[in-house]
Amino acid sequence: MVCGMGTRVKARINQPQRRRHFIKEWRKHRKMTQEQLAERIGVAVSTISQLETMKQGYSQPTLEAIADVLDCEPADLLMRKPGGDGPVWTIIESLDAPARQQIAEIAKTFKRD
Repeated sequence: MVCGMGTRVKARINQPQRRRHFIKEWRKHRKMTQEQLAERIGVAVSTISQLETMKQGYSQPTLEAIADVLDCEPADLLMRKPGGDGPVWTIIESLDAPARQQIAEIAKTFKRD
């Protein structure tokens, strides 16, 4: 596109806007390198790098694989930093799976139908 007086203006192509996520924060929280995460989910290190810098989008299967390796839920990768949403999450994250299940059962007793 050329505008007046010989000045060239670059046309901007609408690129899909990437949603914020916390993949890098969760990876670091679990003390993993990009190389380790990539190897565990079967992708190239460049894929993890591009995901973390939001140069590449993620698919649902990739998000689920990352969450599985990082021992969290896919929603956690999209909605919250590890250990960042108050003391309750910090406590729950530090527990083993049976204790987390017990907390879930206790929490259900507070639910009103």
